[in-house]
Amino acid sequence: MRLSEFWRAVSDEFGEAYGRVLVNDLVLSELGSLTSAEALRKGIPARSVWLALVKAADVPESRWYGVGLPEPKK
Repeated sequence: MRLSEFWRAVSDEFGEAYGRVLVNDLVLSELGSLTSAEALRKGIPARSVWLALVKAADVPESRWYGVGLPEPKK
């Protein structure tokens, strides 16, 4: 996942304004108690940050892979 794809997914799932609030303020225990913004600055892959964010925000698993995108093959 590219950083631009991360931001598109955040905006699609949460809306632009609320998505930015979540990225900057929601502490993700799965990523060592960092916010998404901090994790991205530290070089944690955008896909890992996205998955930690949607889990913490209780997004249904069916939407973890973005709006309108197929789920990856298992």
